[in-house]
Amino acid sequence: MKYTTPQWDDTIVALATPPGLGAIGVIRLSGTRAIEIADHLFPSKNLLEQPTHTAHVGLLKEDGNAIDEVVLTLFKAPRSYTGENVVEISGHGSPYVLQQIIDACIRKGARLARPGEFTQRAFLHGKLDLAQAEAVADLISSNTAASQRNALNNIRGGFSSDLKALREQLITFSALIELELDFSQEDVEFADRTQLHSLVSAAIDRVGKLAHSFQLGNVIKNGVSVAIVGKPNAGKSTLLNTLLNENRAIVSEIAGTTRDTIEEIINIDGILFRFIDTAGIREHTEDQIESIGVERSLEKMRQADVVLYLFDANTMPLEELLHNKTAFEQNGLQFLLVGNQVDKGDESVMRERYAQAAPIFFISAKQLLHIEVLKERLVDMVLQGTVNTEDTIVTNARHFHSLQQMLSSLQDIRSGLDNKIPGDLLALDIRRCLHYVGEITGEVSNEDLLDYIFSKFCIGK
Repeated sequence: MKYTTPQWDDTIVALATPPGLGAIGVIRLSGTRAIEIADHLFPSKNLLEQPTHTAHVGLLKEDGNAIDEVVLTLFKAPRSYTGENVVEISGHGSPYVLQQIIDACIRKGARLARPGEFTQRAFLHGKLDLAQAEAVADLISSNTAASQRNALNNIRGGFSSDLKALREQLITFSALIELELDFSQEDVEFADRTQLHSLVSAAIDRVGKLAHSFQLGNVIKNGVSVAIVGKPNAGKSTLLNTLLNENRAIVSEIAGTTRDTIEEIINIDGILFRFIDTAGIREHTEDQIESIGVERSLEKMRQADVVLYLFDANTMPLEELLHNKTAFEQNGLQFLLVGNQVDKGDESVMRERYAQAAPIFFISAKQLLHIEVLKERLVDMVLQGTVNTEDTIVTNARHFHSLQQMLSSLQDIRSGLDNKIPGDLLALDIRRCLHYVGEITGEVSNEDLLDYIFSKFCIGK
């Protein structure tokens, strides 16, 4: 069903907590008649006379019949999440009872809210910009400490504040340059080109860093796929079981035991890693099922963000390891070489034997040796030490696209200043940059875009 923009002068209602049995459930009303509708159902007090940000306990009734004993919290416009009158009704968490309350509100004049409509109203009433609104959805879906921290930073305006200052300065320069066009016969300059050049150069650096952070942001939001590959019996399934701290994959001395890929998600230092235990890769096998598993392993390796190449540090020929390392490099793969079963030999001898292939991480998946060091290295590979996770990190593909367009526009402005192009052409480049800034924050938007963004929210938000 197509999501269409509703009218904004009515009152909406929805369950704001997850459906299902629980101790309590919260129903949210928002709109001009929110307090009036709640007052019709709450005979204990005249809610219209109560101050904002107050809570009231009593029976909720319809036509004299009690529905539930509830706590009503009032938030009067504009001091509310949506900027409208808001009432939150905390009732007992029976799905039947909560639906009765919603139905009663609808009969008194409310309508059921659409997905994301509360946050969309907050955006339309200026309580938060579009980037902050989208961060609300990110916070709701966050499943790691890193994604939670980044979403909270953006809700508080971390991303928006970076863009707001730039937008205000560009608007000032744009106005001055366009004022010059009105006095073109006078040959005057109101806009300081040197100051604009410095502003644009600083903006290029900042926007470039924001755009670059999307690589990390995508990892924080969606996780990292790590394909564990290697020859049969290298210990791939044992390593997966060790990382999971459970026996998820079947371990056997028989080569080719793993016939298909096994995937599991692990949270390491606030980042989700999706480890893929693949069938052992050997060039020649007469087992048809194993051959299919090997082909799937190669496909997973090509698709993975990181390839963890596991080998037996007691038996792997150096020439073969160097050959595989070169193949990974030539194919542009991000990889780790991990020597397993160091508990069966002298680790210092192994390090010397494979020194040409360094860096190599030596572990014992079975004896849990150096597993924590391996985890730390995986996290370091993802973060690459170039972005502080406390900084603003872009996780939204729409924002990334607009930032790329902003960067192109800023570079055109700087090039125009260097080449002393006419003011009218410079003004066009500035307006183009402002357009892409506005796409992110919502100053420039279209109805279809807003409908699409907010339709992905849950109903009660």
